Amino acid sequence: MNADLDTLATALFVKTDDLLKSSPHLAPWRPTVGIAPQLSDAELVTLAVMQAMLGFTSEARWLRHACAHLRHLFPYLPKQPGYNKRLRKAAGLIQHVIRLLAVNTTLWSDDVWVVDSTPVECGRSRETVKRSDLAGWAEYGYCASHSRFFWGLRLHLVRTLHGLPISFALTRAKADERETLLAMFEVEPGLLTGRPDQTLIGDKSYFGRDFESQLARWGILLVRPARKGEAERAGSQLFKPLRQVIESINESFKGQLDLERHHGRAPGGVMIRVLQRILALTAAIWHNDRTGQPVMCALTAYDH
Repeated sequence: MNADLDTLATALFVKTDDLLKSSPHLAPWRPTVGIAPQLSDAELVTLAVMQAMLGFTSEARWLRHACAHLRHLFPYLPKQPGYNKRLRKAAGLIQHVIRLLAVNTTLWSDDVWVVDSTPVECGRSRETVKRSDLAGWAEYGYCASHSRFFWGLRLHLVRTLHGLPISFALTRAKADERETLLAMFEVEPGLLTGRPDQTLIGDKSYFGRDFESQLARWGILLVRPARKGEAERAGSQLFKPLRQVIESINESFKGQLDLERHHGRAPGGVMIRVLQRILALTAAIWHNDRTGQPVMCALTAYDH
């Protein structure tokens, strides 16, 4: 086992355990009378992050691997059905841990953010589309960067130039990116508190007078490429090098974290698997930032 990954797992466990001790209401609900779980909620979160980092898309295969190689970290490991049920119930806790780690980095105060969306494919065959429990939420959409149609959802991410997730949303494939972004800020107005000169970099799809006016009222300067027929916009010379940064962050999700091989078959399953991967990326950046390691290669440092 990678020693760096062991260190990260220990630090993440302690951070999550401290959070639950100070805010026990964040733990997944369970009856006050009953058998206490042998795997704590902090251990569950840590186990989920290690699964994503080590590239196990199958929960059954992951638990077999953990039984063989991770007993020094997890004396007790649940069976696959129990692990799956507990992970789904821990979705709220995982979201709180993501924010806790992100705020605890030096990158949280960055005054430049990037916004983009990426497909989360949920099926390819027509039979899958017809029978899936995701029908009604997942739909056909188009990915312009890869010139292909897909059936699934779309993950919207606001992050720093180093890839640290600031805010995120999982929507239908055809959801308007501008409306989604505004809704993300409306749901969490505290994100913009104390950020009077925040710069937000987006692609050509983030356009519109009313849209940009609303961002300006919140103190956000939108920087994007000019659309056809528009005059040259300020900051346009930044887009060629920054496009590479944006694509490399997407590749971390799709390649190293297997975003499109999540194997979720129901809304709750897809949601928790996406949260797992966002938490894994955040945890890697948080740990590297706190230990003085390069942040840009946060995930590659833990590849195994």
